Amino acid sequence: MSEPTQNPAVMDLPRRDARDKLQGRTKYTVDAGGSDVIHAALLRSDRASARIRNMDVGPALNMPGVLGIATCKDAPGLHGLGIADHPIFADDTVRYHGEPIAAIAAETVAQARAAAAAIVVEYDPLPAVLTMAEALANDAPLVHPGWRDYEILFEGAQRGGNVAWQATIERGDTDKAFARDDVTIVEGTYQVGRQNQVPFEPRAVIAAYEDGRYHVHTSTQAPWTVKSVTAKVLGVPESAVRVTVPAVGGGFGLKFDCSLEPYAAVLARKTGRSVSLINSRKEEMMTCLCRENADIRIRSAVTKDGDIVGREATVLMDCGAYGGEQVFLTTMTAHTLGGNYRLGAVRLCTKAVYTNTPPNGAFRACNGVYNTFALERHTDEICKAIAMDPLSFRRRNVVADQDLGATGQKFEGDVLGPMLDRMIAKHPIEARSATLPDGRLFGRSTTVGTWFIFVGPSSATVNLNADGSATLVTAGVEIGSGTMMQSLPQIVAANLGIHPDKVIVKTADTDAAGRDLGVGGGRTTVSIGAASEAACAQVRDKLLGVASELLQTPADDLVLAGGRVEIKGRPGSGATIEKIVQQAELAIGPVSGSGAFTAPGVPAMPGCAAGHFIDAIDVPVFAVHDCEVAVDAITGHVEILSYRVVQDVGRALNRRAIHGQIQGGVVQGLGYALTEEITINAQGAFDQTGFENYRMPLAGDVIPIEFDLYEGAPSIGPLGTKGAGEVPILNVAAAIGCAVANATGKPVNSLPLTPPRVADLIDGKLSAPEMSHVSLNWARK
Repeated sequence: MSEPTQNPAVMDLPRRDARDKLQGRTKYTVDAGGSDVIHAALLRSDRASARIRNMDVGPALNMPGVLGIATCKDAPGLHGLGIADHPIFADDTVRYHGEPIAAIAAETVAQARAAAAAIVVEYDPLPAVLTMAEALANDAPLVHPGWRDYEILFEGAQRGGNVAWQATIERGDTDKAFARDDVTIVEGTYQVGRQNQVPFEPRAVIAAYEDGRYHVHTSTQAPWTVKSVTAKVLGVPESAVRVTVPAVGGGFGLKFDCSLEPYAAVLARKTGRSVSLINSRKEEMMTCLCRENADIRIRSAVTKDGDIVGREATVLMDCGAYGGEQVFLTTMTAHTLGGNYRLGAVRLCTKAVYTNTPPNGAFRACNGVYNTFALERHTDEICKAIAMDPLSFRRRNVVADQDLGATGQKFEGDVLGPMLDRMIAKHPIEARSATLPDGRLFGRSTTVGTWFIFVGPSSATVNLNADGSATLVTAGVEIGSGTMMQSLPQIVAANLGIHPDKVIVKTADTDAAGRDLGVGGGRTTVSIGAASEAACAQVRDKLLGVASELLQTPADDLVLAGGRVEIKGRPGSGATIEKIVQQAELAIGPVSGSGAFTAPGVPAMPGCAAGHFIDAIDVPVFAVHDCEVAVDAITGHVEILSYRVVQDVGRALNRRAIHGQIQGGVVQGLGYALTEEITINAQGAFDQTGFENYRMPLAGDVIPIEFDLYEGAPSIGPLGTKGAGEVPILNVAAAIGCAVANATGKPVNSLPLTPPRVADLIDGKLSAPEMSHVSLNWARK
């Protein structure tokens, strides 16, 4: 594939916010406040499942500094994705340890917390289901006995009992494929735990009630989601809620949901004061909207030549006490577990399962990270069963131009195969397993991954200023990735012929910017970038129209470059943009333009998908990761010896920014693969309450990564771009898991690979997860 030609938008533009962030001058939501701001705390349940028999807030109301208390009576509305099943306060039933029951506003945080502790709550215990196996048992108590009564927000899915949502794919005849006498059937079970996003800035909000409207100033990735949910649960029109967002101290998906905002809003209305509510680190850890734990069962029918003629899989996703993001994320299995490889017949089922545990949420490459782990480990087991080289098998089967995906969509371009070729050409495989001179076990793996960009609606307005600068107004949020500071200014600048430093990016304000899906899923550069390009087109047309009159030159013969409107082929001719803007304000008024973008829609095969929010993917993104490990056969410690990435980027607008995303994503993936573990005790609470017992990668764990950006793959993104922030984490657990399996000669079926778990694996004490509760026969019931 040929390299794309150079574009003026392509540059290693430094981050304009870097110095202030490094020197601590950037102001986040947790830094906002003032003498007029009061503080809030939440009373949370200390049990996983119970009926609230009685609650007495009287003692708390009489405590020093207390200004107001809110309960379910103040915000009775339900919200959710697909189904409205989630109250912001427990009403008569507690469904998880840590569920908010009341919110207290006081002059100080200490007074608010003391008042919360003074509220008297009497409970009647109810049986709790803490695992998906328990939840799916025939006699399991229901987390939501009234599940039939919930408002359905998206039609088409099967639901029932403790299954909040079921999404399915059926393409072709898998029964026939598995009945063939020329196939080998390979089956595997895989299990992964939860992972905490742990952004540096916890969830935080300041809310005010002014002139009959709520003003919510918050740390979020999705201002319009916060606006919509806050309005819904408070029972007011969306127009009654304004959301503003400063710099956000990390999100990684945690802040893609509305969380603390309604509590602060309702207290602001009750007290008439601005209310600050900030989660403590313990609250963040205990109620984090984690990457969900999952149980996965796969089987494949494969010919001796390596053709996958049939695949069936069931994925159970623990959504916790409420459906949340997991309802939507059931869609993803079709494109992650059903991705990577060309399949004959395919049958996939994904269930979001209610348990009496804290709700889960979105986390970078959500659903994809563990499904890629399971798929790539399963692929290696297939290769072992049919005695075929793993790289040859992958090269034979990876999706290519016009191949069908699981939902019947046709892929465009031959991308994964050449990416594999590039990896191996640079790093030929000499051995996949060996014993090192120091006695440790060596393993190497090469894995592939398929991800996609969440597209969805975005809008943008570009105002051209009198000094020749431009102001970009969107609902996009700077969450630390740099997109709002690098790629978007580069896109606007390239379209208007100015330097990116002359592009001002306004912070998000739903009163000023149009609707947007939110910053996440790798969509910002693609969706907001495309909307920004559309806005720039209007600005350019107006500017060239005025310049044509002023310069007495047809508009088609004019170009924008170097801060000027020039005559084509005559650099330095024409006039400065500043001069043209001044003339435009006299002739037509201020120069501005607005643009919008949404998913164009890629066709899938009708009738094969049910319960899916997205039947086909608009922008596929591919990755190839190669990993070498050394495993201590006694302690089970895993050391990463080398890590290499070939990443599909469409067109790299800012290579330095993409390298940063890859470095961060891989390190986050190391934690998921090797150290980060959340366990749930008998009370339904997380055992890991802080950094002292939640083992994240530290500075000393960061490894050097070799990057190779693969450009030129098809993309609907502006200038051919693809999002680069999500996909770096996608393959990491898969690559490490496969490398450890090669090193030890033992099948790796669960994560994380902590030293005790790896030592047990080597000693033969760790078997494949038992999954009698996970059926492959869902379609035949």
